[in-house]
Amino acid sequence: MDKILILAGGYSNERDISLITAASVTKELKKSKKYKLLTIEPNGYFVKKLRKFKPKLVLNLLHGRYGEDGYIQSILESEKVKYTHSGVLSSSLAIDKEISKKIFIKNKILTPPYFKFIFKNNFNFKNIVKKIDKILKFPVVLKPINEGSSVGVHITNRKNFNQNLMKLQKFKEILVEKYIPGREIQAAILGNKKLGIIELKPKRKFYDYKAKYSVSAKTEHIIPVNINSRNYNKINTIAMKAHKLLKCRGVSRSDFRFYNNKFYLLELNTQPGMTSLSLVPEIAGYKNIGFLQLIEEIMKDASINK
Repeated sequence: MDKILILAGGYSNERDISLITAASVTKELKKSKKYKLLTIEPNGYFVKKLRKFKPKLVLNLLHGRYGEDGYIQSILESEKVKYTHSGVLSSSLAIDKEISKKIFIKNKILTPPYFKFIFKNNFNFKNIVKKIDKILKFPVVLKPINEGSSVGVHITNRKNFNQNLMKLQKFKEILVEKYIPGREIQAAILGNKKLGIIELKPKRKFYDYKAKYSVSAKTEHIIPVNINSRNYNKINTIAMKAHKLLKCRGVSRSDFRFYNNKFYLLELNTQPGMTSLSLVPEIAGYKNIGFLQLIEEIMKDASINK
């Protein structure tokens, strides 16, 4: 039996989702009876437990900061144990929304215009609003630079701007991004394969944290997506280009807005969720790739020095 160490939980705002992901994946892996599983959190005893268990590989199911940003990956590299998903540099680039946007822009991938805002003691609301009027125009999206799962994301107009900006003060740095209306379409890449796309129709204002993870939010998942073959190929090609630019490994999911016949890449996720409501398993399922097969494909790609 292959020993698989599952990393879940952690210290980010997405801890609960990571634990749900781990429960879903563990349930699936147990069905195969090929694996000896141990699930642990990346706490102070993590390295000690890792060394004692001596796994064949680490299945990294952490989300957000410390798990998806290169931090845990650097520890696994130093321990010379194979792990799933993207490496240190790739993870740190993808989770930083400003750096990844700069890479997309440099490589002619369309992404919403933005500027970075750093909270200082004496910031002036009027000056920020003037800058928005000049560069972006309302409505805008306010988002922390290095959080996932739409944590702290606010679609903001002039009227509620001050109020929403203050909610994000704890993040120190945020992006102020032009709001792009239109259809919400996401594309998955698995290794070197374009896995496919899915469209989301949230009943809420946008595909926020609750829309992603709560059944009660009743977000509509549309697959196959009603889109012509030219645009289908185009979105998959952009997702693959972004995946390669950031040197991603295993699986990634790119989030797009489709507006006026153009695809705007919002961000790329290097460790998308694997819960019952998650998009990558749903896209894979449509291509007749079962949940267990998907997990095993991700595990096959486990390595170090990436």
